[in-house]
Amino acid sequence: MTRQNILITGASSGLGAGMARQFAARGRNLALCARRTDRLEELKAEIADRHPYIKVAIAALDVNDHEAVPRVFNELSEELGGIDRVIVNAGIGKGWPLGEGKPWANKATLETNLVAGLVQIEAALEMFKKAGGGHLVLISSVLGNTGVPGGKAAYCASKAGMTSLGESLRAEYDKGPIRVTVVEPGYIESEMTAKANSTMLMVDNETGVRAMVEAIEKEKGRAVVPRWPWAPLTQVMRLLPPKYTKRFA
Repeated sequence: MTRQNILITGASSGLGAGMARQFAARGRNLALCARRTDRLEELKAEIADRHPYIKVAIAALDVNDHEAVPRVFNELSEELGGIDRVIVNAGIGKGWPLGEGKPWANKATLETNLVAGLVQIEAALEMFKKAGGGHLVLISSVLGNTGVPGGKAAYCASKAGMTSLGESLRAEYDKGPIRVTVVEPGYIESEMTAKANSTMLMVDNETGVRAMVEAIEKEKGRAVVPRWPWAPLTQVMRLLPPKYTKRFA
């Protein structure tokens, strides 16, 4: 099945913008939302120049404004004539070692990555039920498979929560017109990973995003990308004693 109209949150940079470019190259119409509308305008102009035959709708959205999420989703759907796929991608990587006086940083990560993710899921599923179907994609992380000490603790927890939500939804929608995919990227070049201490096995944005898009198009239930070496590594990560997970910090 071809999902022609695709909504991506957090589309102003990084993985979101990369996915937008690659879906545009496949001839898909796009609904792009993020806080930084100047970036969205630039991305829209870039895509229009390269692929003038597709539609691109953009909207300002702070996913932590929970009341705005369903409103913006519905407005973008109306502009494109429906949404076939929603990619819950918006997220942040703030964090601080627990107990060292900056709880706001960890709270912001959990609120943006998990609570706001839940709000986006609710809005997308409501829209799909009215439309009679759709494809929900949750962007998690390989770090959702383990805990990492230091400033990544809250990030790991938020992504573990996102993966768990996705697994619950996969069980609920195992058959029928609504499909659910959980994508767990490894280290892919982006604004967020640029701040990471570890660049172990980092791949460039285009390569990493291509692997994400290919997995999304196949509508697998769960996909670790790039598959090599991260698919086997995630199995190892689940078994590692906690003292060894600092290697992923």
